[in-house]
Amino acid sequence: MVSGGKVTVLGAGLMGHGIAQVASQSGGYEVSLLDVEQSFVDRGMKMIRDSVGKFVEKGKLTKGEGDEVVGRIHPTLDLAEAVRGSKLVIEAATEDPRLKLELYRKLSDLAEEDTILASNTSSISITLLGSATKRPENVCGMHFFNPPQLMPLIEIIRGKKTSDSTVQKVRDMSAKLGKETVLCKVDSPGFIVNRILVPALNEAVFLVQEGVADPDDIDKAVKLGLNWPMGPLQLLDYVGLDTTLNITQVFMNEFQDSKYRPSPLLREMVRAGMMGRKSGKGFYEWGSPGATKQK
Repeated sequence: MVSGGKVTVLGAGLMGHGIAQVASQSGGYEVSLLDVEQSFVDRGMKMIRDSVGKFVEKGKLTKGEGDEVVGRIHPTLDLAEAVRGSKLVIEAATEDPRLKLELYRKLSDLAEEDTILASNTSSISITLLGSATKRPENVCGMHFFNPPQLMPLIEIIRGKKTSDSTVQKVRDMSAKLGKETVLCKVDSPGFIVNRILVPALNEAVFLVQEGVADPDDIDKAVKLGLNWPMGPLQLLDYVGLDTTLNITQVFMNEFQDSKYRPSPLLREMVRAGMMGRKSGKGFYEWGSPGATKQK
């Protein structure tokens, strides 16, 4: 098991804040939560407090336990401070390969030699990220699903040089967080889940673009016909249309196959700032960013 009492989460956004909450709430870890702007960190902490509040309302945590969960999460803008003394760094930065590579170069200098650098990337090569560090054997994928507080799965992705020890430590850590794991043995774009899911989400956007059906009916058809808990367009709004577009572009670059071509409507909506729930509008109206879907 990953030793020590501190975990670092880089990125306080859609996934990062939830991962930080899980590390504190389920793992009992002290958590450093970093982002590049104070407003991002503040928003992440607000989402954590709101989420913990729902657990308290439902009786899954007492008020005191909820306060302890929030109290173990320490926001910061200082990367060196965030990783100091941490045995596991979970990177949940924006799905931009250049940004991530620069971050891993910095982490390679700042993190302790035995620190595991785990990426929550949904599509970017773990081998590529490891190549930016001095210790690629310590780099692996640790892909959570949205929302991390509720979804039980973590995909572990082995890079070309990821060690067996690193994989086992991440397995053990995931178990402590109350998660089930699957191992992606080959560093293939999209890993397991997104390799299957993203083309399906993209196809749902094509259905809207072509006027085949309205978003509500597409979602209803998939929920009742395929027994999905959430329709593909509502799921797109939760995941983020920009994130999904980025994944399709990675698939296009890596596989060189037109079947992964993103829908022009998906591109258009991202350009218009219609990212889904996090922006307040996507295929559905959400009101304020991060709000519950409006009827």
